[in-house]
Amino acid sequence: MRVINTIREMQPISKELRRDGKKIGFVPTMGALHEGHLSLVDQAKRRSDIVVMSIFVNPSQFGRGEDFEKYPRDIEKDRRMAEVRGVDYVFAPNEREMYPEDPLTFVEVQKVSQLLEGEFRPGHFKGVTTIVAKLFNVVMPDLAVFGQKDAQQAFIIKEMVKDLNFDIEIVVAPIVRETDGLAMSSRNVFLSIDERKSATVLFRSLKLAESMIVSGETNLIKVRGAMVKLINKESDGKIDYVSFVDPISFERVEDSSFLKEVLALLAVRFGETRLIDNTAVRVHRNLE
Repeated sequence: MRVINTIREMQPISKELRRDGKKIGFVPTMGALHEGHLSLVDQAKRRSDIVVMSIFVNPSQFGRGEDFEKYPRDIEKDRRMAEVRGVDYVFAPNEREMYPEDPLTFVEVQKVSQLLEGEFRPGHFKGVTTIVAKLFNVVMPDLAVFGQKDAQQAFIIKEMVKDLNFDIEIVVAPIVRETDGLAMSSRNVFLSIDERKSATVLFRSLKLAESMIVSGETNLIKVRGAMVKLINKESDGKIDYVSFVDPISFERVEDSSFLKEVLALLAVRFGETRLIDNTAVRVHRNLE
């Protein structure tokens, strides 16, 4: 495995690989790797000849008062984990390399980027789509793998790729969970013992929603109320949102009567740590 730190070195490598007919799979990360990230590598390895992982904590997707400075960083540990899992190249630029000066150009997906995460983290997705577009131009992958845990992000990246005609396949990999159901996240390390225990309520609330919807409940306002009640009863978490969207359009929905699938999403703060999670629920009804 090679670690590349500059665009000037990474781009020619990608060009040569493509000339040689190699299919490049790309896994963009901000480091602090865990099994969730490594499962994305597995997906890329199954679908490509060469796997490139980027490790870059992107300042433009952090808002004022967010955890950019304390976001966990351990490049040597990340490098070892990536190598063991079979990554061929790690692209690990510093901030000056990716943003040598204040940029005048940004990439932004309208509408959906203002919902949910966008409401609570203004400008977040503008930072995400801009850096992903830049990384795509540096790595030049044939496919890129993103995690379902960041469902809204994955939807927005797909929309960007479609709208801007990137010749890149976007693969969305399933959420990887701890044994107690908590979705793996780099931010989990910030949870205290009590907060870590309380955070398991997120998965339980999503399972409650799934159970209600599969059992025939179509009123998603009622389902949301049950989820909120459970979270408030069994934890001290502060809810930012509990919401439902049509996974095809990512538009908010309050009734699942005419949907084949509904996506339940939530964001909850435990102390200073903000966690997100989601689950897709198949609506088992005859829609004809």
